[in-house]
Amino acid sequence: MASNNWPRSHEGDFTISSFQFKDGSSLPKLRLHYRTLGCLKKDAQGRATNAILIMHGTTGSGANFFTPAFAGNLFNAGQPLSAEEYFLILPDGIGHGGSSKPSDGLRARFPRYCYGDMVRAQYALVSEHLGVNHLRLVCGTSMGGMHTWVWGTTYPTFMDALFPLASLPAQIAGRNRMWRKHAIDSIRLDPGFEGGEYGCPPPGFRSALHVLAWMASSPLKWQQAASDRASADEFIDALVERGMKSQDANNFAYAFDASWDYDPRPLLGAIEVPLTAVNSADDQVNPPELRILEMEMGKVKLGKAVVLPITDKTAGHGTHSIAECWVEHLVELLGRSERGEKARL
Repeated sequence: MASNNWPRSHEGDFTISSFQFKDGSSLPKLRLHYRTLGCLKKDAQGRATNAILIMHGTTGSGANFFTPAFAGNLFNAGQPLSAEEYFLILPDGIGHGGSSKPSDGLRARFPRYCYGDMVRAQYALVSEHLGVNHLRLVCGTSMGGMHTWVWGTTYPTFMDALFPLASLPAQIAGRNRMWRKHAIDSIRLDPGFEGGEYGCPPPGFRSALHVLAWMASSPLKWQQAASDRASADEFIDALVERGMKSQDANNFAYAFDASWDYDPRPLLGAIEVPLTAVNSADDQVNPPELRILEMEMGKVKLGKAVVLPITDKTAGHGTHSIAECWVEHLVELLGRSERGEKARL
């Protein structure tokens, strides 16, 4: 289980003044919410040695990682990312969690942010506010996995290792783009959206939540959870209802639109550090039959691709948050990157 007594647990906000977005818009003040665990360590030359950045998925926040399945297998004493040993940084991306987002007041007038903006803001949080000049590891789940690829191609010497989960290093296209467009259009083309100034959630938001649920699901897990018609209806209705209560339609549409600039392919050769990318065979968002991960990994000098087989433990796209399924590959990467660092010295 995850501990309730993390060492040096901290939660705060970092404000960036006059933040300029890639689309040309700006905010006078951009707020980034974040959580940290542990204590930052530096060597005799002042270089940070134990900082780890962990980034969440679309519509999520750093709080998502504090579960028995993730933190309970990673953050406790003696575990691979122990907060006793490492300084863990878990930010809320732009448009998510406690960071600046459309629902704060601007609604559909909020800047059209993108992954590049989100990573640039994370870099400012890490380097300027937290005083971290080097990262031991950059990792993330789903959207956070894509951000990991962007970190590696944008700041190739800033970290020792990269560990993207449930993501592909290529522009979002094909069915992956189509279902995202379906979700966004279901919200924004609904008359109840009212240009983003709705009082009640537009009915189309329910359709958007349905398509997200299907794509992120595991056929095996859902069959086990709802093995007859009545229980299946109850399962999906309850799942969508929770989303209607916990999510905001503007925030949701912005979050899924944010990948408009994402395409790390031309810069994959710039990645300088060991990288292990882990996907699962039952992930419908990143289906293994496309073989995009394997094809693009050839451009990464120290890259390794892993596709986990379907088991009773995997859970479709959500396998990214079940550390038990992939922790051995994380441990191997940490060892591989540590040996590589020593070899360069």
